[in-house]
Amino acid sequence: MASPAPRLLLPEAPSLVAAFGRATLLSTEGEVRVLGATAVANALAEQPAPLLVHAPATARRLDLPPFEEALDLLELFAFACPAEPAPPTPRGLALALDLPVPADDEAAAILLPELAGALLRRLSRLAGTEAGRGAAAIAAHLRDTIAWPWADSVLAALGQPGMKAGREALKVWRRLPEWEETGPPPPPASHAVSPADARRRLAEMLGGSAEQRPQQADFASAAAAAFAPREAEGAPQLVLAEAGTGTGKTLGYIAPASLWAERNGAPVWLSTFTRNLQRQIDGELARLFPDPEERRSRVAIRKGRENYLCLLNFDESLGQAGMRSMALPLALVARWASATRDGDIQGGDFPGWLLELFPPGTLAGFADRRGECIRSACPHYKKCFVEHSIRRARHARLVVANHALVMVQAATGGGEDGRPTRFVFDEGHHIFDAADNAFSAALSGVEALELRRWLLGAEGGRSRAKGLRARIEELAGDIPDLLPPLEAALHAARLALPTSGWFGRIGDEAPLIPNPAEGFLHAVRAQVLARAPQDEGVYSLECDLHPVGPALAEAGDALRLALEGLETPLTTLRDRLRARLEEEDSGTMEVGERIRLETAMGGIERRALNPLAAWRGMLGTLAAPSPEPGTRPVMVDWLQLDRRDGRDWDAGLHRHWLDPTIPFAQVVAAPAHGLLVTSATLTDAARRNDPEAAWREAEARTGAVHLPSPAIRAAVPSPFDYARSTRAFVVTDVDTRMAGQVSGAMRDLFLAAGGGALGLFTAIRRLREVARRIAPKLEEAGLPLYAQHVDAMDNATLVDVFRAEEDSCLLGTDAMRDGVDVPGRSLRLLVFDRVPWPRRTILNRERRLHLSGGHPQNHDDAEARHRLRQAFGRLVRRADDRGVFVLLDRAAPTRVLAALPEGVVPRRVPLAEAIRETRALLEGYGTEPGENPG
Repeated sequence: MASPAPRLLLPEAPSLVAAFGRATLLSTEGEVRVLGATAVANALAEQPAPLLVHAPATARRLDLPPFEEALDLLELFAFACPAEPAPPTPRGLALALDLPVPADDEAAAILLPELAGALLRRLSRLAGTEAGRGAAAIAAHLRDTIAWPWADSVLAALGQPGMKAGREALKVWRRLPEWEETGPPPPPASHAVSPADARRRLAEMLGGSAEQRPQQADFASAAAAAFAPREAEGAPQLVLAEAGTGTGKTLGYIAPASLWAERNGAPVWLSTFTRNLQRQIDGELARLFPDPEERRSRVAIRKGRENYLCLLNFDESLGQAGMRSMALPLALVARWASATRDGDIQGGDFPGWLLELFPPGTLAGFADRRGECIRSACPHYKKCFVEHSIRRARHARLVVANHALVMVQAATGGGEDGRPTRFVFDEGHHIFDAADNAFSAALSGVEALELRRWLLGAEGGRSRAKGLRARIEELAGDIPDLLPPLEAALHAARLALPTSGWFGRIGDEAPLIPNPAEGFLHAVRAQVLARAPQDEGVYSLECDLHPVGPALAEAGDALRLALEGLETPLTTLRDRLRARLEEEDSGTMEVGERIRLETAMGGIERRALNPLAAWRGMLGTLAAPSPEPGTRPVMVDWLQLDRRDGRDWDAGLHRHWLDPTIPFAQVVAAPAHGLLVTSATLTDAARRNDPEAAWREAEARTGAVHLPSPAIRAAVPSPFDYARSTRAFVVTDVDTRMAGQVSGAMRDLFLAAGGGALGLFTAIRRLREVARRIAPKLEEAGLPLYAQHVDAMDNATLVDVFRAEEDSCLLGTDAMRDGVDVPGRSLRLLVFDRVPWPRRTILNRERRLHLSGGHPQNHDDAEARHRLRQAFGRLVRRADDRGVFVLLDRAAPTRVLAALPEGVVPRRVPLAEAIRETRALLEGYGTEPGENPG
């Protein structure tokens, strides 16, 4: 029997758009009212469930309890438009659906029913198709399980009003393609890319109608040198290229990189610092590969396993599909998984706001964040998103990765992706910090407990972590001599490593210390509390390792012996797996068996032996004499007690390289054939009059000084006229110690700009206090305020909202300072609460002393200048942008203000004058798009 013709069935519901403490309500009779929070609650009690966007955020803004029932348009959008981007606001949905953008809250309330109609019409296009029947089965499941308020409308639009529930439709893996194993790629050729070649490729990418940007072509020409053949082992072709904001460096390096990859049949890895920046680069690659299918075959996005949907986790979660709390999350994730490009659930095409619609942790278990992957033993292995991405990367021409993954892969011998020979490190000023994280070690309670879980699996509680036994026993039938070292390792782990609840047992009294690890952690905590300066109980505490107290020395020696007892059988286990691989004829061993052996061996190496070796080395220093004052260390060791929201949660011994670019140069750069390291802020702006010193410092920060061949240096200035389009002020009459004064200054500056303002803080606590104080006044003026660490949105979602809502304001910390691309009016004012000095830590102390050329203050000044310069770079992204930079810290030294672009002269003025000047520059900005500011 034919399905009924699709029809639109719009629920009859009032429309609700919330501001801070008030809301605009469009009743079902068409009456528009602006009501306070209490009146809104009373009005909604007499009407059907409201139509709104983002129910949790709406309730928070009105200070109301969570809505028990609501027609949330974000739920409908996620169902109808899976894997499509949209900022989670009425304006954002209008932009995504190509509808008129509402000018105010009243217009937004009137628009909500039209948004619902547009989404249902989108669904109606699936009527009669296999995809439509699958969607209808999921909607019917939601109708029968939780009475989802959108279910009847969705089923009507799909032409399936009588569809029976079908939980089978949630088993999305049945519709996913399998990957196929292929032979290893051939070695790359050695064809160079000339500067002229790079310029031609760039011109092809831009097209004949593109704006002429000589700086971009100059940058592409300079970048080509990184793709010349290597002349000596361990001496890569290294180019350091500084490209001022507006140069167009992304397309500038894609030009020679893509040309080299095509000519030589090998990938170039494009590495950046954050997931958000990976997404931006991926977007730029549409200029090179406009066809989505071609881009999918030639471009791969690579991230760590913890970023992808784990199909086995999702499969096992379907047992909860009948629960009210899980039915809708599972259904919406199933809809996304059927449409996603690559299964990236952290910053890819998965909408970050989807996590915010449900209680915290609802979707946390859908990715493998605890190292529980069982690889080839998984029933979904052949359809695994991670395995797909690994295989695409092996045969792609451009791989978009991040610094952390590149460094970890290199440290483990290339890992799953082989060993690339050509790299581009965008946001190269972050190489030092990324290497600092990648090549550090921590012997802490959290890390040690994680190793115990990996070795022993779940010891009570709900988890499918099966431990090392499950990974090895399937191999033991053919290799029986694996069992003795396996049993010995598991026994040693039970004796040595902490168990769940360890922190509660290492307190002051510590009546019972059940194992060496907990004894060591108890001694760490005691030494930290004895020696660390007193604080307010909010921030983490740390103290020097040396001189080592007697209790810590004794506990450390006991733990070192226990870890050696664990390391020995694990080493035997690893070696016996390796011997089996080596003794078998690779031509006769089945691919599946080889994969299982390699996976087991690699897991033991990465997850157990590597950290155990690092911990043993760290514990060995406890017996060493205290270093002489002023001695330059290779490694910096300290003890730390970690806190979150004023609560202690971890303790341990930490080790970092004094100069982490040494292992970066040794492990990542030296084996490569060519590297381009680029950023808008490679050099210190304060060194404009001494460019040689500026480049030497850049070479030290990027590891170039540890390579045998000198780096090729290139600098391309910004095309922007900053002196004409920007203003910079240091406010002289605000006391940054007083939250009220900082709040008042930010509020009045934001109002003067009419929104489009980003406030940056050096402390989360101050950010939250200012957000609480200024939100009501801004909302009264029609300027919505969003805040990192306040709003339940991830950083990418907050930036998407800020970009879409041109008159909104945003408060954030470091993550909002670097790599955020918000062109146009959406960002026209940037306010710093204080100079962003580096934190006063033991690691910072040692680097100030030994990496500053004998001038410790220079180290801090350079860090602060880099941060201010990066922040200023967010303000002007296009030639017709204009913006104001304000620093509220009247104590800011002039030497730090040298970070601002040449031609921008910061003026020290009272707050009132900064407000007047801000209003004068920005008044009318954007009324005539394309007009240059005058």
